[in-house]
Amino acid sequence: MRSGGEGVAAYILSVDQSTQGTKALIFDQKGAILARADVPHRQIIDSAGWVEHDLEEILQNTIEASRQAAAKAGVDPADIACMGISNQRETCAAWDRETGAPVHNAIVWQCGRAKDICGELERAGWGPAVKERTGINLSPYFSASKLAWLLRNVREAPELSRTGKLCCGTIDSWLVFRLTRERTFKTDYSNASRTQLFNLQRLKWDEEICGAFGINPACLPEVCFSDSCFGSTDLGGFLPRPVPIHGVLGDSHAALFGQGCHRPGMVKATYGTGSSVMMNIGKKPILTKSLATSIAWGMGNTVEYVAEGNINYAGAIVTWLKDDMGLISSSKEVGKLAAEANPEDTTCLVPAFSGLGAPYWSGNAKAMICGMTRLTGKRELAKAAEEAIAMQVADILQLMEEAGIHVDVLKADGGATRDAYLMQLQSDILGKPVDISDAEELSAIGAAYCAGIAAGVLSKKDLFPVRSALSYAPKMDDIARQKKCSLWKEAVRLTLHQAEQK
Repeated sequence: MRSGGEGVAAYILSVDQSTQGTKALIFDQKGAILARADVPHRQIIDSAGWVEHDLEEILQNTIEASRQAAAKAGVDPADIACMGISNQRETCAAWDRETGAPVHNAIVWQCGRAKDICGELERAGWGPAVKERTGINLSPYFSASKLAWLLRNVREAPELSRTGKLCCGTIDSWLVFRLTRERTFKTDYSNASRTQLFNLQRLKWDEEICGAFGINPACLPEVCFSDSCFGSTDLGGFLPRPVPIHGVLGDSHAALFGQGCHRPGMVKATYGTGSSVMMNIGKKPILTKSLATSIAWGMGNTVEYVAEGNINYAGAIVTWLKDDMGLISSSKEVGKLAAEANPEDTTCLVPAFSGLGAPYWSGNAKAMICGMTRLTGKRELAKAAEEAIAMQVADILQLMEEAGIHVDVLKADGGATRDAYLMQLQSDILGKPVDISDAEELSAIGAAYCAGIAAGVLSKKDLFPVRSALSYAPKMDDIARQKKCSLWKEAVRLTLHQAEQK
């Protein structure tokens, strides 16, 4: 199939490497999705709740998903012009620069194994400097302490680091390294800014912060604009000729770009395994106490910044109800069950399965269910799960507004936006409209658009209509809203109090 003229490559391949699996999508020369393929990967979780992924499995799944997507679209691989990548952020990888072999499984962003390392640095007084320079509160959520853990606990890592043969990066840099003919070791500004090692003002790896974590800056990737050429790939021989990887962004940043949030003050929430609530704040970083400041992207030789709050458990709460508790057989059931629950039930679920992220930043917090009565059943637990997702998002938007940034509307994307109960609840709790994107795959869209514009296949001015297919307006009265919020705040207070006793 050729739609760009005989002999003209016209299609864009976009890979969204996420926490649960790898998605590949084919886009045409107008930016429309032609096909999508998904390949899941294993969640390697031990008895301590540590979470890992197999890096080689992710690499092979990236190639396989790309093959399947092209086949579904009926696209000749020779007609693929370029590739974009969006990726799960903060998840870190380490591998041998000479052989390309991982020295350990990837340590996933959800994993709290490095909390003691963060505690050491906090006690040593590094917390303020880390926040001021990197924009991020010291936390095991981010890559730096996970990489420090690898260097302390993987036998061959220290020697490889000493000799400059160790590559330490995020999933984007792993895929770029292994997919490109040139074996390029690069990352983009958005991903670098989420490692807790990158200086937002100087736009380079902060050597002192790296030293505090015991990380050799020489082991970190070259940081590039998101629309750079990261190298060329034939995807393990699948493509008849190498094509450029022309766009790389962290998944939430890609979703912000795909949503068209290109002006300061525009905000979106991505509802995935976790959730990212992200606001474009323009061309200068603005630090706030409890929110992270990161780089939105670097495009057209310009860097823009975001304020963000990260939630460890959003869709993962529903997965827990299904896979671990056995209360539902499909994630599609949770909204229906919640709608059938006793509306007066006061059960609250605080999903601190691996600590609490923004705005509480407690690595020691443990999940808690409180407020149950004898009549509490699975419907009420489903309602508590839905409320936990909505309340965490509301906590972050409240902080944004307290910082003087008014939010008119929340733009939402991700799989959970199909849950009508949750989206109406989110609007009710916020007291603001929630606009649902007309596309679920915003991370892949953002990476595809970035790559396509950089490669000259797409035109930016033609790509960003208003991406809203459905809007929810608040219906809940103020008394009911305040009651729910008070119950939630009290449950979080009890959770944090318990964590402080340890």
